[in-house]
Amino acid sequence: MSLPFSQACENNKNPILPVLTTAFADCTQVLEVGSGTGQHAVHFAHNLSHLCWQASDQNDYLHGLQARIKAEGIAGQPLAVEFNVFNQAPDGGYDALFTANTCHIMPTEGVQRLFQHLGDTLRGVKKVCIYGPFNYAGNFTSDSNKAFDELLRTREPDMGIRDIEWIISLAQAQGFKLVNDHDMPANNRLLEFSR
Repeated sequence: MSLPFSQACENNKNPILPVLTTAFADCTQVLEVGSGTGQHAVHFAHNLSHLCWQASDQNDYLHGLQARIKAEGIAGQPLAVEFNVFNQAPDGGYDALFTANTCHIMPTEGVQRLFQHLGDTLRGVKKVCIYGPFNYAGNFTSDSNKAFDELLRTREPDMGIRDIEWIISLAQAQGFKLVNDHDMPANNRLLEFSR
């Protein structure tokens, strides 16, 4: 079978890597939420060899995700686990969480549930890195992000680019503080939280 492919993942995996290299330097087990095509999972597993990189996604995406990990993952890399934020989170002793381009795709309640897991099954997580586009005080950072948000909301009204202030408040409710707001290519950010 041909492996699933995302050009956005291909473009952003190298800019994300140095941030994760520093942010996850003292971590050992990362849960990636919404691994999609698996391009991030295999790239980061290859380049962050001190980490056990656990990919996860909803059932609809698992087949292609597993295929990529089997084809391109490192020796010993675990296969992806099924995880929908509205269900129980996988319990694997994770001390870090990474997610990319998910907060604007998930419904509002889904984003809330993601953070709630950090106070429950994922309470061992000490570092969280979230990649994607964000607004500041309700303002778009670019015309392209505004157009993207409008496109998302025509597909599903509860999708859309989130305000960074709201994300920070959800993180703070679980004992996290924002330690870095990294500027990334294509009008994206990488938010780094710690507790």
